[in-house]
Amino acid sequence: MTGRRGWKHIAVILSVISFSLLVLGGCGHAAADPEAAESGKSTGDGAPKIGIVFDSFVIERWERDRDVFNSTAKELGADVIVQNANGDAAVQAGMIDHLTESGVKVIVVVATDGNKLTECVSRAHRAGIKVISYDRLVNNADTDLYISFDNGAVGRYMAEVINDALPDGGNYIKVNGPSTDYNVTLVNRGFDAAINSNITLIDQAQCAAWNDEEAFKFLTARPNDITNADAIMCGNDSLAGQVVRALAERKRAGSVVVTGQDADLEACQRIVDGTQQMTVYKPIDELASRAARIAVQMAEGKTADVTETINDGTYDIPYVSIAPVKVTRENLDKVIIDSGFHLKEDVYLHAGY
Repeated sequence: MTGRRGWKHIAVILSVISFSLLVLGGCGHAAADPEAAESGKSTGDGAPKIGIVFDSFVIERWERDRDVFNSTAKELGADVIVQNANGDAAVQAGMIDHLTESGVKVIVVVATDGNKLTECVSRAHRAGIKVISYDRLVNNADTDLYISFDNGAVGRYMAEVINDALPDGGNYIKVNGPSTDYNVTLVNRGFDAAINSNITLIDQAQCAAWNDEEAFKFLTARPNDITNADAIMCGNDSLAGQVVRALAERKRAGSVVVTGQDADLEACQRIVDGTQQMTVYKPIDELASRAARIAVQMAEGKTADVTETINDGTYDIPYVSIAPVKVTRENLDKVIIDSGFHLKEDVYLHAGY
């Protein structure tokens, strides 16, 4: 191999080998996938280092969480290392182990599976590293903080919209995310406590890894469900989109009450179109910036001023809860557009704005 192209190939090979050795040397579980890792640029040798490990960026909102967390922490003088496990719990555990060995002060985790990270969190703690459960709780791990939205309220809001639409009763279906995400449990607790007793659950599904195609396949395989359902409670807006797609194929889109959460742009467009009745706006900027501020405080050896707690299955841990907002056609403009979360021309795109 000679010439400029040959040297370029050699450089690429050497860089891949060097990265692989670095990752393998630091992981007690699975090695982190080099293609799944993203690193923020250093803000300086004396800056405290913070690692944040995402489940994936499949769900629309996570890139926004990443960007706000990253910019806030860097403004406060921290060096942020961002990694993405691409939905693989073993890879995520390996990334946490690698960060533990790399000298970070705090690790923030958006758990792929809250039941499979206990051991690597324990190793981080033994190394003197603080660990924050971000939006999804790491179970039985005694993390130093859990910061999320009030997920019980999210479920309650979904039930309220269905109750209002079906005062004389009816049938509903649940299309949830995976059981490995503890938020699914919390949302369902809120929903089940609020749904009227004259509205009957006729079927339910759980979509692994938040794979929205599973929602479509579930419903299309059950035409009787589509015929008999008066409402469908969806775990998030991506699932709701596939549910509406399945309903549309049976000419029932708009006649079945569909709920979701996250205030994705397409969900807001469906609310305008009348094919989805509600979503839940979660102030992501507030969540991510507050988490970043607390992470920097912890990295500097300070204690966060948190009084509320939540049980992770074994331990009561500090808990920061941020209030979500129910969004329907009535308050869509005020909550979504006036706040700048989405642009009016984008929300009303299909309405001929």
